[in-house]
Amino acid sequence: MFATPAYAQAAGATASGGGFGIFLQAFWPILVLFPLFYFLILRPQQRRQKLHQTAILGVKKGDSVVTAGGLMGKATKVEDAVVEVEIANGVKVRVVKATIAEVTPLGSKPAND
Repeated sequence: MFATPAYAQAAGATASGGGFGIFLQAFWPILVLFPLFYFLILRPQQRRQKLHQTAILGVKKGDSVVTAGGLMGKATKVEDAVVEVEIANGVKVRVVKATIAEVTPLGSKPAND
């Protein structure tokens, strides 16, 4: 009914002899997932971040900007780390460049017009 001690000893000897083969068998899913994770998630995110950074560094007077807080306005003065945004006639606020979420260049049309 139960396995004899001789069979149990023989099974243990063949399983421990695999070494590197057992390592690959156990970790191949992880080794396959790393490149997949990089190409599907990390690389596109880095590309979007780079485009956003160039857009923020390229803000100039007259561009429409949207801040992370939701303020929409027109850039009236651009400095190194701060942008002055006119959100209404005569109402100007100073925002840190890092808080700008979107930049629309001067003279561009909305997508649905």
